[in-house]
Amino acid sequence: MSSQLLTPNREAAIWARLMRAQKDELSSAAAEFLLSIDFEESDRQRMLELAERSQAGALTAEEGREFDSYLHVGNLLAVMQSKARRALKRKPRDRSNS
Repeated sequence: MSSQLLTPNREAAIWARLMRAQKDELSSAAAEFLLSIDFEESDRQRMLELAERSQAGALTAEEGREFDSYLHVGNLLAVMQSKARRALKRKPRDRSNS
């Protein structure tokens, strides 16, 4: 099990709470920008390598911190993109009620 569950990244957790607490809807442009953010292939490969080493119990302490960082950023990105998808989904309905 990752140490992420035991020692959450405080900055990522704070950002995630900020995104959830945001009452104003995102603009379409902001939502589309958030949905365009993704990891580069080199980062995906590194995450896969670290995940495999983690499952094998072969991560060094530094690799464990690196893997946790990827997990924290990925989770934060997922929260932000979820909010963006909800904002875009509501936009057509909101316009038709105007």
